[in-house]
Amino acid sequence: MISRRFFVSELCAFGLSVAILPIAFSSKSVAAALAALDKDNDGTLDLAEVKDAAASVFDKLDKESDATLDRKETGGRVGKKEFKEADADNDGTLTKDEYLGLVEKLFNATDADKDATLTAKDLKSKAGRALLRLIQP
Repeated sequence: MISRRFFVSELCAFGLSVAILPIAFSSKSVAAALAALDKDNDGTLDLAEVKDAAASVFDKLDKESDATLDRKETGGRVGKKEFKEADADNDGTLTKDEYLGLVEKLFNATDADKDATLTAKDLKSKAGRALLRLIQP
């Protein structure tokens, strides 16, 4: 028969592993993204590297080849509010320029120390995670 003490200790261990797993996974995925996107291998991302990655993602998402993305084509990468703010001409789609404008806005929000580069620490912020959704394939 399982003792109460054993059951509680196992439950705590399970809860702790569930709490730590996303943190560990997040750190690994940020490091992997940084390594994949860092073309000059300096350990950071600059705006040019980020925009190059974003342009490539935009092209892959543009299944209709009409040089725009509607909300469905973004595949949940862009929230409803972000989409509306980025859609400068209010036509219900994002052009590549509008998409890259959103990427630049998130880059600036992520760059807390305003040194024009993003580190792994920067990318772990809320804005950094939003930016990664837009630039990762």
